[in-house]
Amino acid sequence: EMLRSLVGSEMCIRDRSKAAIELKSQKVEEIKDKLSRAKSVVIVDYRGLTVSEDTQLRKEFRNAGVEYKVLKNTMVSRAAADLGIKDVDGMLEGPSAFAFGYDDPVTAAKIYSDFANKAKKTEAKGGIMDNAAVDANVIKKLAALPTKDVLLTKILWSLKGSVRNLACALNAVKEQKEA
Repeated sequence: EMLRSLVGSEMCIRDRSKAAIELKSQKVEEIKDKLSRAKSVVIVDYRGLTVSEDTQLRKEFRNAGVEYKVLKNTMVSRAAADLGIKDVDGMLEGPSAFAFGYDDPVTAAKIYSDFANKAKKTEAKGGIMDNAAVDANVIKKLAALPTKDVLLTKILWSLKGSVRNLACALNAVKEQKEA
């Protein structure tokens, strides 16, 4: 009777460990999907942030379409290795949160950098762009670039001015020919 209960509990442990391995494998696949879809990923050390500061940061990311997640470093390391992304492990020490920017490479870095400058408690560890690890300096440089929306606005304004100038020039030619 005792032997049977020991064997039964061993099988139960084996089943649980298989389920845990399957769950971890599934999580790694989800992270691989996020990494492959993201235009940029900012890796954040969130230690020292209050709950309200973290909530504010999450809200800013969410409003800009950036996905912000706290993930296990080992899972991210495994996903990055599976995708051939090298040199990420050095950034995956201590608590890490990940900001996945899917629309453009600048937004996640800009939001995080602006927040970190105000909070003065946290800093970027680095990030991932174009399937490669980048250091914190690259994240700072990215944050200094204008966002896609700002660039589009500038282009539209410059085109508007060019179209107006063209219309004036054509009108002047027309008036000259009529005279």
